[in-house]
Amino acid sequence: MEHFYTIQGEGYYQGRAAYFVRLGGCDVGCSWCDVKESWDAAKHPNMTAEEIVTMVAASGTKICVVTGGEPLLYNLDELTRALKAKNIRTHIETSGAYPVSGQWDWICVSPKRFKLPLPDCLKAAHELKVIVAHRNDLRFAEENAAKVGKDCKLYLQPEWEDAEDILPLVIEYVKNNQQWEISLQVHKYLNVP
Repeated sequence: MEHFYTIQGEGYYQGRAAYFVRLGGCDVGCSWCDVKESWDAAKHPNMTAEEIVTMVAASGTKICVVTGGEPLLYNLDELTRALKAKNIRTHIETSGAYPVSGQWDWICVSPKRFKLPLPDCLKAAHELKVIVAHRNDLRFAEENAAKVGKDCKLYLQPEWEDAEDILPLVIEYVKNNQQWEISLQVHKYLNVP
């Protein structure tokens, strides 16, 4: 769908330079999705893995984040193999609703109620990032946290449109449940993609 070099705005790698490759296509359908234009893959041009890697490498980045839409709709073995051959770290942001393909240095699973993550995806996660739009999302976060590995980083991220209302709830929750951290969409504050 799109690709760009920017600053990672969320989660564990927040604040680091990264090249983003956003793949078109998603059947998860989150009501609060901020890239709904990614849902229909047919609306976006096809590119080969080689074309993508050439652009990523030309940026000089050390990290490539593959996101979507839902990137695991595709087999990502060839893309990640080519990125690693250029000594570029491979990160993915996924709902976890599909089997993991590719060779990843960092897997961020952001589970969605609309299409639940697969157990193997949760076990493979280095980072669990749960979007909080309502109080009951905290229970959903705990349900998913019980399925990840012991070293997985846990993040609660206030839904952007309701952040002003939901952030106080998330702050109190993190104060009382210190295994969690807050992830803010810093790129939106910085006004970068």
